[in-house]
Amino acid sequence: MNPQSLARAFWQEGFLVIEDFFSETLVGKIDREIRSYFGDDPQFLHEKEFLERSETEVIPWFPQNPEMPDYSPETGALFDLLESDSRLVDLTGAILGDAWSPLYSMVMFSRKGTAGQAWHQDCPPEDSSRFNLNRLVYTRTLSPGDGGLVVVVPGSHRKGMLPTGDTHEDLDNQLVISPRAGTLVLLHGHTWHRVTPIKSDFRFSTNFRACPRGTPDNITDICVYRNMRYRFSTAEVIEVR
Repeated sequence: MNPQSLARAFWQEGFLVIEDFFSETLVGKIDREIRSYFGDDPQFLHEKEFLERSETEVIPWFPQNPEMPDYSPETGALFDLLESDSRLVDLTGAILGDAWSPLYSMVMFSRKGTAGQAWHQDCPPEDSSRFNLNRLVYTRTLSPGDGGLVVVVPGSHRKGMLPTGDTHEDLDNQLVISPRAGTLVLLHGHTWHRVTPIKSDFRFSTNFRACPRGTPDNITDICVYRNMRYRFSTAEVIEVR
């Protein structure tokens, strides 16, 4: 693996896909842990207005956060194995530069028949130097028949604001990613992306977010959708688009 070469590819497209990055044994252990945590019928945590307007139906879990009431040191240590992988650390540094910072990890779970995630940017794009990096790990294979696939517009991290329009429509030059178990997907926070509706029994991925030096810790507090801007800390729509 050549981190510098991969970093150049990332900055050209605004995303990077590396299959079989993590071993089948490790992701299998984490996959079982995630299934055990969520069970068969987890409930949404976001308020009704967000779910209806955003068409982003995910249930979050923060397994490495000791301040959460459901934190388990044993489970946290298992997820630490992914985040501390030296190849991932080196690749992150090649992309973000020196003194980058981890933000938090979040497992994003979606139930069957839900909308997935509509087109969005993880943070406002007005300042190109301020962004987050999504480091998405997939612990099971997603096929087209399952839904839950990742859709990106290559190079859109340089295009500014996600345009208004239908929240789930196909966009010109979009690319559909079907991750396999062990796949790592790196995604710039300004890149236009979505997740297709869920057709299988469930869908989840684990996101180890990071950011460059000097980026505020709350960089992902405001998310940009095609029909609104939403602030998570206050649970409010701050702009209707």
